[in-house]
Amino acid sequence: MNVKSRHHLRADAIDEIEDALAANLGVEIDADAYERVEFDDSDWDVVLVDGDPFVLYVHDEDGTDSEPFLTVQGANAHPPDRHVVTVDAGAVSFVSDGADVMRPGIVEADGDIEAGDLVAISEESHGKFLAIGRARTSGDDMVGDSGKVVDSIHHVGDDLFEFSI
Repeated sequence: MNVKSRHHLRADAIDEIEDALAANLGVEIDADAYERVEFDDSDWDVVLVDGDPFVLYVHDEDGTDSEPFLTVQGANAHPPDRHVVTVDAGAVSFVSDGADVMRPGIVEADGDIEAGDLVAISEESHGKFLAIGRARTSGDDMVGDSGKVVDSIHHVGDDLFEFSI
């Protein structure tokens, strides 16, 4: 991933990130420095929080707007209280490799999740976050026998996960 630009964020942009993460995930981040990094060869824009890639701007379903959400590293450093989907041990290797999440692998999903929402995907044994995805259905409809319910966006081991400055 080649860095196209890197710049410190203004106070209003920082407030937008902090407010969105608090409202959507129940996460409070208090940091000294926020830098937005744009890449030549990726659709991702990342925000370094005190130097760590903790926030990702994800385009909405029609590709027009983008919203801040935690990266896998950010979710593990600041575990979200909401918009969490938990998978069983059998799904861990698939989700970690970037596979979309299927109903049979889900053991729990927050009831406040709606179709189109961004979600953080954790594993049930240790509570570690493995991926970030977009829900295809509501949280109440995620546990079941068949069907794809979360599209993977970012996962352990992908280019963003391996990115460092």
